[in-house]
Amino acid sequence: MVTSLPATAILGAGSMGGAILSGLLSPDVVVDGGIRVTNRTEAKASALRKSDVSSFATETDPAANASAVVGAKIVLIGVKPHMVVDLLREVSPALEPGTIVVSVAAGITIAAMEEALPDSVSVLRAMPNTPSVVGLGVTGLAAGTRSSDDDLAAARAVFAAVGDVVVVPEDKIDALSTISGSGPAYVFYLIEQMQEAAVALGFTRAQAATMVQGTFRGASELLAASDLLPKDAAPTELRRRVTSPNGTTERAVAELEAAGLSGVFDRAAAAALARAREIAAGS
Repeated sequence: MVTSLPATAILGAGSMGGAILSGLLSPDVVVDGGIRVTNRTEAKASALRKSDVSSFATETDPAANASAVVGAKIVLIGVKPHMVVDLLREVSPALEPGTIVVSVAAGITIAAMEEALPDSVSVLRAMPNTPSVVGLGVTGLAAGTRSSDDDLAAARAVFAAVGDVVVVPEDKIDALSTISGSGPAYVFYLIEQMQEAAVALGFTRAQAATMVQGTFRGASELLAASDLLPKDAAPTELRRRVTSPNGTTERAVAELEAAGLSGVFDRAAAAALARAREIAAGS
């Protein structure tokens, strides 16, 4: 099924903005009116310039951001959190009434963004994660006080083009960021540690990488294919099926439980949430 989107601008096509751009360039997505992106340097801008992507650099064109949003129905803000409000004020005069502005920056509230923009502009907050680059992202999306159902649907369609979307109230966005936003880093960290464990058992690093990364990918695919199991219970049931009574897996899982792994994840999520709140407070 092909997704059709209106003209879209991405201001700050760095890591996250670039991931979303990659998703929007999928053959299954059509952006009527094209995609416009901005970066600071011409080197980065030129690398993204294609027949269906207009790419601007602020170092060569001070009005690049304003030029990119002209005629855009959806504007994604992908710059660093401390730059968001100034950028919104910069492009505000160039935004047409009815434009939908979506920030993917952590910690910047809808209230702060709405204050920087005209009342005729809709504001939403999103928290996508980097697997969006391969169409397997998870995005948390929260509507602002001026956002209609149609605005929310349009923003949702953008992120649905790069994965799953979870619509939540704004007060849940920062908490969501600690799970799906930061989550890929947690998974990569687990993979690192399992590879080191394999090396310690005498395998080469190449063998360890094949074993561990193949196991993670296979387990994820198996989980995704388990349609007959309730989604929230599927991981527990699949783990149970692998864990034979009195077997090796049971012994290993017991060690993980004894180490308080669930508590470690609770503390990690709490630390990430605390930092998100610090960013929102400007510290």
